[in-house]
Amino acid sequence: MKQKMIVGWRETLSLPGLGIEKINAKIDTGARTSCLHAFKVESFKKDEALWVRFWIHPFQNNSDVVTVCEAEVVDERTVRDSGGHEELRYVIKTEMSLGGQMWPIEITLTNRENMAFRMLLGRTAMHHGIVVDPVESFLIAFEESK
Repeated sequence: MKQKMIVGWRETLSLPGLGIEKINAKIDTGARTSCLHAFKVESFKKDEALWVRFWIHPFQNNSDVVTVCEAEVVDERTVRDSGGHEELRYVIKTEMSLGGQMWPIEITLTNRENMAFRMLLGRTAMHHGIVVDPVESFLIAFEESK
């Protein structure tokens, strides 16, 4: 049986396929899909497929650091936030690295400028054996990408 990874309610991870080497994420078992902060999003066609280019401030309380990412759109979904508001969001798929392991996850893009975390890690991204200890934080040693 695969060893379960115990994480705290917040962890530092990376999204190497997007060029995001380090981002703090709230581990949110109440959210089905993961989401990532994007303060500007532009769609475009690439090889007949729909893609998005988006701008992100990967660090809380720091609007000086900007990362520009590109990814193919795999879906568009209506997502209801914790306040009950519905929003149509682009969905992308990328690799996530946490605790020395890497696996693909789906992420929706939305503006989280006023939220405490630039990323939420939802339940579907946790199907790889993640268990959440809700009283702990940063249990997983962050490993810089090589």
